Amino acid sequence: MKARVLFSTVGDAEAAEQLARAWVEARLAACVQVLPKIESTYRWKGAIERSSESLLVAKFACRDDEVAGCLRGFAEAHPYEVPELVVLDAVAVGDSYLDWLLREGRSPGDR
Repeated sequence: MKARVLFSTVGDAEAAEQLARAWVEARLAACVQVLPKIESTYRWKGAIERSSESLLVAKFACRDDEVAGCLRGFAEAHPYEVPELVVLDAVAVGDSYLDWLLREGRSPGDR
């Protein structure tokens, strides 16, 4: 099992709080932090867009072969047509924090 960090955005702080709670309740993540206001500039359907969003930072643990299943789980509750779901491997994690991640989250096979 490896500790992972997922970044995702959603349209506003209320939607972010709902999504964070849904992910933790479903044990997709042990913890989700919400940064309530960021400004995003991106290309969408041929035009450059700018919008206010909230950033979610989810911490979870899974094996390499479970990452795709985890991403599907995160995407199921996400309201965007094309959700930003970017997973990074944690290079180093404290033993007690990793133990907590493993206790509070479940791998896709355990759901």
